[in-house]
Amino acid sequence: MSRNLAVAYGVATVLLAAAPLVLDAYWVDVLNSVGLYAVLALSLNLILGDAGLFNMGHAAFYAVGAYTAAILSTRLHVPILWALPVSGAAAALFAALVARPVIHLRGDYLLIVTIGMGEIVRIALVNDVLGLTGGANGIFGIARPSAFGFRIRRPQEFFYLIWAFVAATVFLFHRIAQSRFGRALNYLREDAVAAEGSGVNTARYKLIAFSLGAAWAGMAGGIYAAKMTIISPESFSFWESVLLFLIVILGGSGSIPGVIVGAFLVVGLPELFRGFASARMLVFGLAMMVMMVFRTQGLLPLRQVRFKHSDLVKAETAP
Repeated sequence: MSRNLAVAYGVATVLLAAAPLVLDAYWVDVLNSVGLYAVLALSLNLILGDAGLFNMGHAAFYAVGAYTAAILSTRLHVPILWALPVSGAAAALFAALVARPVIHLRGDYLLIVTIGMGEIVRIALVNDVLGLTGGANGIFGIARPSAFGFRIRRPQEFFYLIWAFVAATVFLFHRIAQSRFGRALNYLREDAVAAEGSGVNTARYKLIAFSLGAAWAGMAGGIYAAKMTIISPESFSFWESVLLFLIVILGGSGSIPGVIVGAFLVVGLPELFRGFASARMLVFGLAMMVMMVFRTQGLLPLRQVRFKHSDLVKAETAP
């Protein structure tokens, strides 16, 4: 991590830590939404930005995690924070099962398949699969999380939980990006044929990236379920996947700081113009169009790093 980036992260941490002390509950809740979408977008960035896999059904993994946590909480009375790893594992398993047969697809073909996957999950939830999902009404009465004997209820309390999760996500994904695994994903993104010709098992790396991104989205879904105490299929529509895709592309595909900035712009900025309800989405849409014309690489694009061929060999031969 560069010195400038470390300073930027430090300043952002201080400002965010002080935010609940000066903002009212509404704006703190907006920041909570920004944090959740930042985690979700970072998990998609691992798939889309790092591995170059077009995924427009990421909300499906979000839904699997949220419903897993909700079912464990309401039926088995498992503490919601304890249910988070199970939510992540369930989403990762689901991703591995659905991605394995189609992982060889590229570009638009994979994009279409993931759109279908997301819609299948939503429709299955609406139709109350195995009598566990509550159908169109969803699941009610999800328990609030507790930490050290303290029950988290208010937006200010959720703020620190959510943004601690964001910080952990940034740290983990930064480490992944700097690892041999991350370098192999970069080779896949730039030229999958050349990477495979150099000995990289492309199918395995794609499947791992898909599963890891899904696991993190599943845990974000568990936190969302705990925050809302009620979930329904409408919360995991195709529009959610579109927003996440937009955040990654707008911020800078593959760029962790860019994705976080993208989350602030896509989720937080429209709230500043809520008073202009009739025109705010029109202005926002026009701004996105201008952005995509004049800044196609995103606001904070990924800095290109040159690797030697030996790095690629190490990435594949690593245990």
